[in-house]
Amino acid sequence: MNKKKLGLKELIAMGVGGMVGGGIFSVLGLSVSVAGHAAPIAFAFGGIVAFITGLSYVKLGLHFHSDGGSFTYLEHSFKNRNIAGIGGWLLIVGYIGTMALYSYTFGAYGNVMLGSGKIWLHNILASAIMLVFLGINLYGVKAAGSTEDLIVLIKVVILSFFAIAGLFYINSDHLLPVFNHGEINVLMGATLIFVAYEGFELIPNSVNEMNNPKKYLKRGILYSIIITILLYILVSFVAVGNLTQGQINKYKEYALAIAARPFLGQAGFMLIGLGALLSTASAINATLFGTARLSMVMAQDKDLPKLFSFKERTKDIPWISLIIITAVTIVFVNTSNLSIISSFASSTFLLIFMAINLSAFILRKTIGIKAIIPVTGFILTTASWITLIIYLAKTNFTSFIYIGIFYIVIIIVELLFCERKVIKVKMK
Repeated sequence: MNKKKLGLKELIAMGVGGMVGGGIFSVLGLSVSVAGHAAPIAFAFGGIVAFITGLSYVKLGLHFHSDGGSFTYLEHSFKNRNIAGIGGWLLIVGYIGTMALYSYTFGAYGNVMLGSGKIWLHNILASAIMLVFLGINLYGVKAAGSTEDLIVLIKVVILSFFAIAGLFYINSDHLLPVFNHGEINVLMGATLIFVAYEGFELIPNSVNEMNNPKKYLKRGILYSIIITILLYILVSFVAVGNLTQGQINKYKEYALAIAARPFLGQAGFMLIGLGALLSTASAINATLFGTARLSMVMAQDKDLPKLFSFKERTKDIPWISLIIITAVTIVFVNTSNLSIISSFASSTFLLIFMAINLSAFILRKTIGIKAIIPVTGFILTTASWITLIIYLAKTNFTSFIYIGIFYIVIIIVELLFCERKVIKVKMK
């Protein structure tokens, strides 16, 4: 019997679930602290960048029909294999960054819901949730598709309820002036939380499991981005309208739950908290599963060390890959703060989307896309990344240095690994 093919509903759930994976629960406070009252505009701008990049993913996905997704597109676009290799490594560390953000958020909400403000408890919770899903993935239990759809529905309903109910309690004094932190900070706020739009790029990875991809791939990507944009704008608008700047700065890590208190009381606080725990846990499981298998594919293509491809004898589980990725994520989340984690993840996916738009432009005749689309996407992602780096250099030099060192190490390691392969071939 053939497996049930993915329809439009499943694709939209996949895209929305990937984007609303927990980031909005933590980066909202970060966005408002930078963009101020204009946070909804910042989320809208980030959505526009994602939407245009999504058009490039549509054409690339329809042409290549590959489960390798972004890595495959880079391989076909650039003659220099190092570029695809570096892109693949960046993709993996980008997903590690998002898992660090999700586990950090889980720890922050779990900590405050337990009535504790202890850093050690936050770190234990953030590490424990990663270890729980490492165990689940090693055991081989896969979340059923219907369960994932249900989780996506629950978190969208919770956020929608928060947004709609909160509209009736907005304090107009909290919304004006719109650009109270300056116009340029709107762009900075958008780039800092861009990781909240990561996730739609996973849809083309399932192109071979889709029912009529020519009809549904484009709709799945674009509809999911539009739904997410509207949800983020509404949620951020209500949060800004219900919190003072002082509250945002004080409760930055779980500002969304605090924003529910004025009109939903402690029950609203707990509801948002439960939504955050459920959302982040689901996102960690899905991202860990997918990242481990991406690492396995790259290792089989000899773009990662062979040990990443090692599988358990009786099950198709890349166990070494799972352990390494989990360990790196736990180290990252326990040695960094919310600003570093979010800016690193946002920076990495802006770089990846920049490369994907460039790939679509290089292959524009092959994949049948108008040049204006990938060119616009490339310009917007490049401008956003440069803005983020400048912002970090001026306001958070530690994050700037941290990210710079991380990228340099990734490039050097990939080049050395590639050179090792070349030397080995020559010796033979």
